[in-house]
Amino acid sequence: MAKPETTGHAKIPRSRADKLFDIVNYTLLTVILLIVLYPLYFVVISSFSEPTAVNSGSVALWPKGFTLEGYRIILENGDVWSGYAHTILYTALDVALGLALMIPAGYALSRRDLVGRNWFMFGIVFTMFFSGGMIPTYMIVKDLHMVNTIWALVVPSAVSAYHLIVVRTFFQTSIPEEMLEAAKMDGCSMFRFFFRMAVPLSAPIIAVMALFNAVAQWNSYFPALIYLQDGSLYPLQLILRGILISSQLSAQGADSGIADPDSIVESQRYAELIKYALIMVASVPVLALYPFLQRYFVKGIMIGSIKG
Repeated sequence: MAKPETTGHAKIPRSRADKLFDIVNYTLLTVILLIVLYPLYFVVISSFSEPTAVNSGSVALWPKGFTLEGYRIILENGDVWSGYAHTILYTALDVALGLALMIPAGYALSRRDLVGRNWFMFGIVFTMFFSGGMIPTYMIVKDLHMVNTIWALVVPSAVSAYHLIVVRTFFQTSIPEEMLEAAKMDGCSMFRFFFRMAVPLSAPIIAVMALFNAVAQWNSYFPALIYLQDGSLYPLQLILRGILISSQLSAQGADSGIADPDSIVESQRYAELIKYALIMVASVPVLALYPFLQRYFVKGIMIGSIKG
């Protein structure tokens, strides 16, 4: 008689040591997760809580005295919406320019038949450890007539030496030489191979570089502080910084008894609330973008940084 077929895999019995190991791992990971997430959670609940509750330290797990006053003060400021528009424009230009430069450069540096490849890599790596500094960079930007223009925020930050090395490593480990040789035998040119085969296969690293450049540009405020004099060009971070400084100065003025008492007391009351609301306004777009790029982000980092 034939034995009946069994479906599935046999379940391996787990020992007490294995179960204890899992319990310890899950406990440690849960603790680490809470430590990492709680500061962000605290900012969220503080931004919706009454300023007096936040200042007294009574806000710990839940919002107290739910209010949207901090968000109302910020979002009623027309400069905030202007800063949002500028930051979106700067981020889009930075990502587009960065990808247009880093992807072809990384692919070229990954090819062994590139003449002088080692010298190019030496120069790129050298800039990671030795840079001209802020003053020479400002002088170059000024000589290129980019001061007080959007290009002063986009061009200098478009390409990172570290990112370029990651892109090159990705192409070295993901696009084998044999694929190019086979394409050449079929009459495919180098440019056609790059655009028809290399670029479609590099979606993970493109997503990673786009995310890196977007986050860096979105959170950047110091280049705008240096290069921009026209307030109509300010990005979101610089405008939010100005709002935060103004609220803190008003609160300090209340302590010294300067200016109108009613307006100063109101500014002092909402100084902390505005601070937390500012963090949320600046962070929400990035937090909303990350889940859509997470799988590419993890895959690209693992391939681009560890292998090879």
